[in-house]
This record gives sequence, structure tokens and C-alpha cells, in this order.
Amino acid sequence: MRLAATRQVTEPTALKAYDLWKTYGERQVVQGVSFTLNPGEILGLLGPNGAGKTTTLGMLYGSVIPTRGFVQLGNYQVQTQGRQARFSMGIVTQEDNLDPDFTVFENLVHFAHHYRITGKAARKRAGELLADVGLQDFGSNLVDELSGGMKRRLVLARAMINNPQVVFLDEPTTGLDPDARQDFWRLVSQLKHNGSGVLLTTHYMDEAQRLCDRLILLQQGKMIDQGTPDEMIERTVGAEAVEVEGIAEQTLQQLAQHYQTWYRPFGNSHLIGLPSDNPQALWEQLNAAEPYRLTRRRTNLEDVFLRLTGTPLE
Repeated sequence: MRLAATRQVTEPTALKAYDLWKTYGERQVVQGVSFTLNPGEILGLLGPNGAGKTTTLGMLYGSVIPTRGFVQLGNYQVQTQGRQARFSMGIVTQEDNLDPDFTVFENLVHFAHHYRITGKAARKRAGELLADVGLQDFGSNLVDELSGGMKRRLVLARAMINNPQVVFLDEPTTGLDPDARQDFWRLVSQLKHNGSGVLLTTHYMDEAQRLCDRLILLQQGKMIDQGTPDEMIERTVGAEAVEVEGIAEQTLQQLAQHYQTWYRPFGNSHLIGLPSDNPQALWEQLNAAEPYRLTRRRTNLEDVFLRLTGTPLE
């Protein structure tokens, strides 16, 4: 499954965001966001609802005009050279927005015209992409005859019609069943291997942890942390945590202070980090308190998000 021809990477960066701000009236939705996206890299943009993810993404591909700052894609500034920049990008929005009057094959052929790919070249490209996403047997079907997962694969194929330098994926697997998500993950990983830079927003922490090389966490329009998934987990919450139910919060607070670790409410229970230098001592002390429930486990990105923002992602 190749999805697109392997890109010859010559640019040191695929995308640069410079000091992006967006203000609506007196409300600052995005404040000072800057980062780079490298060829062959998947960068995750995470944050709760209202954190500024959608607005930031819109500024990156040109649908939202920044109040301050700009975006560079290859040799072009997205805000002033949008037409040229769009020839080097692919976009998968949250909506499928496929044309229901066309067949699966015709959706790709007609979309190719936007990139001056016509005639035999458009039909050849459409056939290649349908094979790449496993839809080669559905070319003559109408869009409404496809399952949700198949529609998402078709939207991704459409975004790849121009072999883009950068692909934007805005919560691409929302609403898909686990098997369809796994299929989509394999296609996204193939984009990376083919040299495209991928900017991904997602509400699924397992998706971010599995796919992304680096992550940026937004809250109230600001970047509050960034790094690889492993770096953010180790730096923010350590290697292990314990889910506790049935121990008074005051006791947990005292234990956290004594062991110089952290704790947080976690649903109907609490979550407390095990210190890396002596995890067993705290674990034994928690056991001795005879809680209703005590679960020791590896930490993950969900824990990072909870500790940094104070709320679950959903």
C-alpha cells in the first residue's frame, strides 16, 4: 500500500508557523503559536474543545486569516500566496463533503481538475489512489453506498490526488469503529513513510500516542507543552500512576507532598503518580490504607492531558 509516490525530500521543513494570533473582537482565540513540521513527520495538535485547535488549523491551510503572524509552506506564504501553497497541501476535514452525484471514481477524477490533472492522467491517478486505499472494487459505486470508514479512505485518497507536501487531518477518525480506525492509521503511517508532513488533530489519545512523532498541547489558545509522546509522559507524569478509590483526598495530598509527586481527581476516584526514585514505598503505603480500589498501571497521554489541563480530553 503506497498511497502516494515517495516524495523526494529537499526542504529541511515542510511547514512553519510564525507567531500565530487570532482575535475576534476582544476574545483572543489563538495566542503566539509557533512551530515547524518536517517532511516525513506526523505532528499532533491536541487540546480540549475551545483550545483553539480548529482556528489554528484553519490558519495553517489558509481558511482563517491570522490577526498576527503567518504560515510558510515550502516556498510560499499561505496568507499571501494561498493559491500556490494549496497546490502543495492536502486537507481532510471532519466532514466527508464528497459529491453524492458522482461515483467513487468520478469524485477523484473531478477533484483532480482543481490541480490541472485532466484526461488520462486524472483517470490513472484516481485508479492508483483507489487501489492504494483498498477501494479499487468500489469505483463505480455511489458515495452513499460506502460505509463510514470507506468514505474516510476516499476523502484521504482525494487529499492525496496532488501528491502534497503537507497533509492536514482534522479529527479524521471520529465516529469510526475500531477496525476502520486501524485501517486509517495504516494509511496515515504510509503518508509519513512516503515523505509527506502530516498535521493531525485528534480527540483520541491512543491515536496520538501511536501515530505522532511530536505533539503540541493547546489550552485557551496557548501552547502549554510540546515534545515527543514519551518525553511528555516522562516529564509530566512519570512512568507509573495509581488509580485510587476510598482514600480521603487530604491523605492523598499529604502523601503527594511527602513523596514529591502529583495527584488529581479522576472520575469518582483519584490518580496519584508513583515517584520514579522509590515507587514501591508509596505503593505499599497506599495499600496499607485499605482503599476500596487500587490499580497500578503505566502512565499514558491521557494522564498528561489530565494533569496539564485539569480536565479529561472528552
